[in-house]
Amino acid sequence: MVTVPGGPYDITSGPDGALWFTLVEAGQVGRATPDGRVGVFDVGGGGPTVITPGPDGALWFTRYRDHHIGRITTAGEVSAVAVPDTGPYGITAGPDGALWFTETATHAVGRITPDGEASSFPLGSGFPSAIAAGADGALWCTLNADNALARLTPDGEITRFPLPTEAAAPVGIAADAGGLWFTEIAAGQIGRATYDGEITETPLPDRAARPHAVIATEDGCRFTEWAGSRVGALTDGGYRATALPESAEPHGLTLGPDGAVWVALEAGALARIG
Repeated sequence: MVTVPGGPYDITSGPDGALWFTLVEAGQVGRATPDGRVGVFDVGGGGPTVITPGPDGALWFTRYRDHHIGRITTAGEVSAVAVPDTGPYGITAGPDGALWFTETATHAVGRITPDGEASSFPLGSGFPSAIAAGADGALWCTLNADNALARLTPDGEITRFPLPTEAAAPVGIAADAGGLWFTEIAAGQIGRATYDGEITETPLPDRAARPHAVIATEDGCRFTEWAGSRVGALTDGGYRATALPESAEPHGLTLGPDGAVWVALEAGALARIG
């Protein structure tokens, strides 16, 4: 466990062999080595939220509160592009060399090139939350308010896939070669979608666990259980979980450069799960 004040929210593995994470309350982005050395960088406030490696060797992140897309190099050089009144949340590198992000306030998916040119694709409704680049060459996002997944091609073609469970409120999403994993925070379930849009759902033992973020792994997926203070795993062998300290508030997670799962705990720490 690495203590990090400031509200760790999301975490990812950077191209420099370190872990990069957002500090949503402190208005900072942090860097940690697997042996626990930590440095932080001021990024202009604005609630840095979700972070992802970009195609240019830098890290890109959403600033949800002040409507910017931020960029930080592995040397700590910070810049940002304004995306006014959009409420950017999820972000991922797309198949076209651009960054794609969800616009929660405008119910759209945004696109920004590494040189800062931004555009937007309206979805009409849904409160798009997390977003992932699929192995099918499209972008997939969860529609939290519309209880659906959306598939968006780089040229703007949109397809919606409703979820079987009503009011499941999907949030996190991750892609692998066979499809998508996603969390249903209100239903206490983990969903699986093929690239053709066939959806199955697995109820968790604790339906009040509020699963939040998810990553794909070689044997299935790992996900955070925000209310249950656990990291869950779903594999061919079924469900298992690792307990975290009470009220840890686990949010984002990633596979670290050391092969372990690392989790951002908003209560003030990074946790390593072997």
